[in-house]
Amino acid sequence: MHYIGAMASHTDTAPELETLTTPLVWADAAGRIEGCNTAFARWLGVSARRLPEQPLAAIEIDGDGLQQALSTGFDGESVRLRRIALSCLGGETRFADAWLSRRESGGWLLEAHPVDEFPGDDPAIAMPSALSAALKGLAHELRNPLAGLKGAAQLLARRNDDPDSRELTQLIEAEVERLITLLDRLLSPTPLQPHAPLNIHGVLERVLRLAESDAGWAVRMTRDYDPSLPELPGDADRLTQSVWNLVRNAIEAGAANVTLRTRAEHGVRIGDAISMIALRLEIIDDGRGVPEELTERLFLPLVTGRADGTGLGLALAQQVAREHRGVLAYRSRPGHTVFTLLLPMMDLEKSDV
Repeated sequence: MHYIGAMASHTDTAPELETLTTPLVWADAAGRIEGCNTAFARWLGVSARRLPEQPLAAIEIDGDGLQQALSTGFDGESVRLRRIALSCLGGETRFADAWLSRRESGGWLLEAHPVDEFPGDDPAIAMPSALSAALKGLAHELRNPLAGLKGAAQLLARRNDDPDSRELTQLIEAEVERLITLLDRLLSPTPLQPHAPLNIHGVLERVLRLAESDAGWAVRMTRDYDPSLPELPGDADRLTQSVWNLVRNAIEAGAANVTLRTRAEHGVRIGDAISMIALRLEIIDDGRGVPEELTERLFLPLVTGRADGTGLGLALAQQVAREHRGVLAYRSRPGHTVFTLLLPMMDLEKSDV
């Protein structure tokens, strides 16, 4: 019998849950994580101190079974979620049979029973583990060329005193270092770095510099910034990767004009939380738009409209949004596509106002 079914006769207190060897995570009535036991943190490869305040539904990375179960607000018996994929804050992707139930406090308790792999020969089911193995192999192969590129850029920087050339070599070095960090995460997944205050416009300027180097004068990049925006808690490298993926998609879709627009949103709901102030970041382009046949699957891994595409860029951008407790959405027609990244800057319930 699973733990949730056996606990009906007593109160599920955090100290009691902490001592169990079954991976458990608990959340408040709004579905925001309050804590987890050591078994859950170790199994998922994340720090237990970083989980609180994360949406419980966001730890399911493929499908929405957990979100639907939370939305029903059921009473009584627990709900079983078969073989769901779980990950959080850059930790390992794990698969489990899970049970979701109400706590006596009115919140939620999720119990995970790990499964090593999915049964059967269905390629769609086997894809997550196969993709993980392929990415790790690719990461190994790319490390040496990247180290060579970094060394060459450093050598060029020492031999050239021209300020513009030096700026370009510094950009190459910085991007190579960022790619090496991404490869390290593929090879040895660890919890992401704690978020720190950052200026989102600094992130966008870095993306613009990359776009200029990639597309040259073929694409007109426009800034439409709100200079009054406060700092955003986040990971600058991860946000750079996310926005650059979106801008590069626009360029590859034949856009002649790309606009980066920032605005503040007040009292906006993101998932199950309301933010006093949120960042609305829009990437607007005049390219071909999203193919109609991809509209329902656009953010899934390996889904792409290009013969030479990997189908990983948008999936990563969505994951970065989740890591920052935000959402990524889009609207598109030929000649006008807008990807919108909505990120909380200040939670209403945490405000002193």
